[in-house]
Amino acid sequence: KEEVRAMFDNIAPAYDRLNHTLSLSVDRIWRRRVVRIVGRLHPRRVLDMATGTGDLAVMMARSIPEAHIKGVDLSEGMLDVARRKVAARGLEERVTLEAGDAETAVAAAGSVDVVTVAFGVRNFGDLGRGLAELSRALRPGGRIVILEFSTPTMPVFGRLYDWYSHRVLPRIGGWLSHDRQAYDYLPRSVDEFPQPEEFLTILAAAGFRDCRARSQSFGIAQIYTAEKC
Repeated sequence: KEEVRAMFDNIAPAYDRLNHTLSLSVDRIWRRRVVRIVGRLHPRRVLDMATGTGDLAVMMARSIPEAHIKGVDLSEGMLDVARRKVAARGLEERVTLEAGDAETAVAAAGSVDVVTVAFGVRNFGDLGRGLAELSRALRPGGRIVILEFSTPTMPVFGRLYDWYSHRVLPRIGGWLSHDRQAYDYLPRSVDEFPQPEEFLTILAAAGFRDCRARSQSFGIAQIYTAEKC
């Protein structure tokens, strides 16, 4: 956990630029899809876990005017970037940010309508415990929406993506962020994350039902949705 915190603190200044550049800004499209899903739920209280630099929290606040967003992240460096975004858009009254992680109590039991996690669930130190804690924070019938990378299964495209993520991404990311280790870690963390079918089983074991996965961009990412039992 401390290594992950230090890594994200270090790359925080370059994180947004690299994220959008290396994904060709497709990550923005995926986040907009998450916002549409959340918007249809008409939440009043949203917990954005692993909020990072606050991209998703800000997008939800701007698109869902009735919602209050609480963003939580392990890295103070990432939160510093998020705070500047929130202030620049005048959203301080509707977006609150604090340091924390998914395995500790960051919200009262049953206090939120929706939990979101964008590109952060694979960094949970204890995946099952973290998801169970997020389930505890949700009200009965509340929903969780998770955006996370996955490994494409199409043979040709999968090989091309594997080459890009393990050969190209670490070199460019390491060069621009001055932290090659971080951009070696990121594709490895995707490799080690459960495949969609397995992750849906883990969600169910953590207290969720109606667990579904929606493939994004030929399987590069998945949007997972589930309801608290």
